[in-house]
Amino acid sequence: MVTSFPVACSSKIKRMAKLQIDKQMEKQILEIVNVMKEIPAALNLVQNWLSDKKFLFMKKYITVLSVFLFLAVAAEAQYGYGPRTRVYVGGGGYRRPHPPRRPVQKRPSFQPTVNFSAGYGFPNLDKNQFAQFSDAYMGNTYTQNGPFTGAIDYQFSRNMSIGVMGTYGKVSVPYYNYGSSSATPDFTGKLENWSLMLNMMNYFPTYDSKVEPYLRTAVGINNWKQDYVDASGNKAAVVADPSQFAYQASLGARFNLSKGAGIYLEAGYGKYIVSGGLTLKF
Repeated sequence: MVTSFPVACSSKIKRMAKLQIDKQMEKQILEIVNVMKEIPAALNLVQNWLSDKKFLFMKKYITVLSVFLFLAVAAEAQYGYGPRTRVYVGGGGYRRPHPPRRPVQKRPSFQPTVNFSAGYGFPNLDKNQFAQFSDAYMGNTYTQNGPFTGAIDYQFSRNMSIGVMGTYGKVSVPYYNYGSSSATPDFTGKLENWSLMLNMMNYFPTYDSKVEPYLRTAVGINNWKQDYVDASGNKAAVVADPSQFAYQASLGARFNLSKGAGIYLEAGYGKYIVSGGLTLKF
């Protein structure tokens, strides 16, 4: 059988390559054997070095340092400075967990109460009900008593109560005739008033049981007694009674000094502008 020249060259190249690889492997094996022969000598050298006194001193030093490091790490862990917990979130990232929420302060359970209040208002706005005359004018000095106020209501919910409110007051003012130069008034107007109103209280939400802000809305009727008399006590004029409609709208707060007693302070318009007094709960 006759082999072509290219095929013969290829076979020869393969044999030469295999022979070269075998020589490289043999060389690497010899190197490994030589290294293994040196291992016993290296072990003896390490053993002698470990037995040296200087190395024993280093071992003591490293031992003491390790004890201090252990104590430091233990103290740090005790006070909570260790690694912080992280939680996995979507997208391949981590974040610190949210701190625990504080417990929500619960309001005490509501118990219906009967509330009573008594106070004094200023100024007495009944002065705005005096009559106007074409031949006389009012002076600038008013004399007033009250209004004295009292209210009783039933608080059936945490935010609302309903009841009645009453007021009583007196007010007087001097009148001077036009063209008169005398400092003595020609006659005096006097008003005496009782009022009775439906009283509605709306309390604003609060977590402080010692302070209760509120809105007062009261509407009702007036009962008048009026006189316009001169210095001798004679009637100087006869006029129709003022408006029968009574009202008071106020914004205020009740300050509880104890479970059943406190004070209140409010401001508004109707029978007075400001008022204050005592409150009781039953």
